[in-house]
Amino acid sequence: MKQSQLFTKIRREAPADEESKNAELLIRAGFVHKEAAGVYSLLPLGLRVREKIENIIREEMNALGGQEVHLSTLQDKALWEKTGRWSDASVDNWFKTKYKTGGEAGLSFTHEEPLTAIMTNHISSHKDLPVYVYQFQTKFRNELRAKSGLLRGREFLMKDLYSFCHNKDEHEKFYKRAQEAYRNIFKRAGIGHLTYLVCASGGVFSEFSHEFQTLLPVGEDVVFLCKNCNMGVNKEIIEKVKKCPECDGSLGEGQNAVEVGNIFPLGTRFSEPLDLNYRDEKGIKKLVFMGSYGIGLERLMAVIVEAFSDDRGIIWPENVAPFKIHLLVLSGGDSPASEEAEELYKKLETAGIEVLFDDRAVSAGEKFAEADLLGIPYRIVISEKSLTAGGVEIKKRTEKESKIVKISEVQNYV
Repeated sequence: MKQSQLFTKIRREAPADEESKNAELLIRAGFVHKEAAGVYSLLPLGLRVREKIENIIREEMNALGGQEVHLSTLQDKALWEKTGRWSDASVDNWFKTKYKTGGEAGLSFTHEEPLTAIMTNHISSHKDLPVYVYQFQTKFRNELRAKSGLLRGREFLMKDLYSFCHNKDEHEKFYKRAQEAYRNIFKRAGIGHLTYLVCASGGVFSEFSHEFQTLLPVGEDVVFLCKNCNMGVNKEIIEKVKKCPECDGSLGEGQNAVEVGNIFPLGTRFSEPLDLNYRDEKGIKKLVFMGSYGIGLERLMAVIVEAFSDDRGIIWPENVAPFKIHLLVLSGGDSPASEEAEELYKKLETAGIEVLFDDRAVSAGEKFAEADLLGIPYRIVISEKSLTAGGVEIKKRTEKESKIVKISEVQNYV
């Protein structure tokens, strides 16, 4: 894409009403637009990043045997009353509205109830199980503390996966596979080395659940990591769990972290009130055993920005970057540099490489500063100087020095 045609606007100054680094950089670089506290619109660059994250997650969910659906946002009050989760006394972050014809509806904050209700039409025999269903769906949460930029939003896209199994043993086998899928997701997104599986409170669902926590100074959670393995414990249960739940090893000092994913064994918490049963081989009626697995995509995007940035801007990991290459031409008009840049741009695009081509008639200093802010993994500069030196200048966003590479050999370096 040519940058002169890209719908975005770089801001020189940080937004006055944002304190978080992720929101400051994403707004300044033109990835998102802030609508209100905890509510952000994605601009073309931001949407490209979220789509990269979404595709990584989708591939891992499909590899698990998951089937993708898309459930409604509007929720039936009567359905949620059956599980005791309609009242504000039990769930205090609902957004609710009223139909003109009468009656109330809620804007979904999660989807256990509606999907369980759907499954009552599809599961009746032991032959119908197990089933694994997931979706990417907008969630609405009336957060009291909508802060920290995209780390805590009131409206966001979530991937939620739900498992429906015969029994606890079958569920636990899938639960382990889901843990590995999550590890793959975070590794591919670039934060695997910072992210740990942590034992946490299960709330109303079970005694314990699991979270994937990314170590970051801005994190609101505190986790204690095992000194022997990669497991950890959330501070909220540290009084119950004094040693590592995985290997019984001793725990280190508390570290700040941000939750980037969670997995819950739901058991029969929803199948019982919503009457989701199956008959086993002997015809005996049994409740379906369920699990829930969530990842917030905008939060993951924000965590990546918090983890990978410097005083000049964002540093995107290659798998989630909006483009792989940022191509800058420093000469305008019909100069040899402009002609070479146009040819290289077409060649890279034909090869299926995503390129943002800065063809604008602005100063070299402005182009360099904006390239650093946008944080695309590879920067290629074509100028009269580089051509005289033998080709183009190539530099990774993570490196300080560039090198001259022959134009014919560019694809060997990216």
